[in-house]
Amino acid sequence: MNVLDAWIRAACAELDLVPADVDSTEVLDVARDVAHNVLRPGAPVTTYLMGVAVGRGADPADVAARLTTLAAGWTVDGQE
Repeated sequence: MNVLDAWIRAACAELDLVPADVDSTEVLDVARDVAHNVLRPGAPVTTYLMGVAVGRGADPADVAARLTTLAAGWTVDGQE
């Protein structure tokens, strides 16, 4: 187990979540795309928004795909 896996297990235990429900690769991919294509501080905010959407019932894969597409088309002036 690496440090990230250990952290996810501990954080899930603290929040009464199931570690198997966390697709860390998908979350990290979205964070990377936002950090590289939009703005670095946007990465944690976007992953939080991703969590809110999923918590409200959205499909995690769909949310990730939509955010990745949005980030890929983002320009400096905020227009796709």
